[in-house]
Amino acid sequence: MSVSASAPVALGLQTFLAFDFGIKRTGVATGNRLTRTASPQPTIAANKDQRLDAVALRVKEWQPDALVVGVPFHPDGAAHENTARAQKFVRQLRARFALPVFEVDERYSTTEAISSGANDADAASACIILEQFLRSLDNE
Repeated sequence: MSVSASAPVALGLQTFLAFDFGIKRTGVATGNRLTRTASPQPTIAANKDQRLDAVALRVKEWQPDALVVGVPFHPDGAAHENTARAQKFVRQLRARFALPVFEVDERYSTTEAISSGANDADAASACIILEQFLRSLDNE
């Protein structure tokens, strides 16, 4: 996984809300820079405008400093249909919320979540995405 974030942009940001975007379900996790850990939250089972309304409720509840979204790619790094969908979701978040939105290459996050025995693979994948992002902040 790789992260498209730069240290100056992320400097000072402490709390994050992360999403594993899916057509029918979107995994959610919260986390912070201090502990470098993420906690799963209830998955959003909605699409289109309903999904954004559900995200708005989470943003209001958690008051994050920034949002993090997993963007899927093929194993060779090539984009595919869900890459474009996730990137559209990123653009929608940027347009709706006055928060920085970071993208994380989330190849294999769902596979990792399932292999770890997660009850909710979407929420567990959002945790993996967020923890990868939090680790990347230490490297910059």
